[in-house]
Amino acid sequence: MRRTELLQAEAAQWLGVSERSFRRSMHRYEAAWPGMMSQQGGSRHLWVPGVYWDLIVTMDDATNEHHSMVFVEEEGTASSFQGIREVIARWGLFCSLSTDRGSHYGQTGQASGKVDKGALTQFGRAMQQLGIEMIPAYSPQARGRSERAFETHQDRLVKELALAGISEIEEANRYLRQVYLPAYHAEFKRAPREQGSAFVPDQGGDLGEIVCEHHERVVGNDNCVSFAGLKLQIPGNTHRMYHGQFVRFLTEP
Repeated sequence: MRRTELLQAEAAQWLGVSERSFRRSMHRYEAAWPGMMSQQGGSRHLWVPGVYWDLIVTMDDATNEHHSMVFVEEEGTASSFQGIREVIARWGLFCSLSTDRGSHYGQTGQASGKVDKGALTQFGRAMQQLGIEMIPAYSPQARGRSERAFETHQDRLVKELALAGISEIEEANRYLRQVYLPAYHAEFKRAPREQGSAFVPDQGGDLGEIVCEHHERVVGNDNCVSFAGLKLQIPGNTHRMYHGQFVRFLTEP
């Protein structure tokens, strides 16, 4: 049984519900331990006068601790990957991730439709490789805790950034790390329902090769492969050419 399934079984037993019932409505329960479930989301807002940024937060469901919080020009695969890297680098691998149904998280086929778990995005593929279960939110209630956090940030951060005279995104991110987050955690971070942790330390493997974009191309008859507007020659050898073979490019989004 996978680590995620074991923890879900223990949580269901603790709550006195069946495992099936727990899995179907897991977003309604606060996680018992840190690392059982993280939530990630973004809020596009007029954080400083005349400028819209996206605030990307990756928070632990059990404690409300914001493991990653960053302003970016625009939310997408790159910003979501950044949050995941920061969490794993400091705390380790976690079990599941609750998100909205943004197009970089999953493909729905139609607006507000059900996420097709068989059609993975770059982000979905990376989470699958890491063994992190993705839980798409289908109602405002499912995103309640993160939405309340964003309401607090919108109320407080706009005022604090203005008082600090901050207008540039680099300054704003420095303020988040050094001033805002410590104060926010002192007020809003809470103890988990149970002692323990579901985080698994990163063993220094191939995280950088997973949390990035993968693109496959086929080698042509001329032993060249095209990618990003470039035609790249693959050195041959005396034994074989590589035409018809697949080449995988790993890139930062």
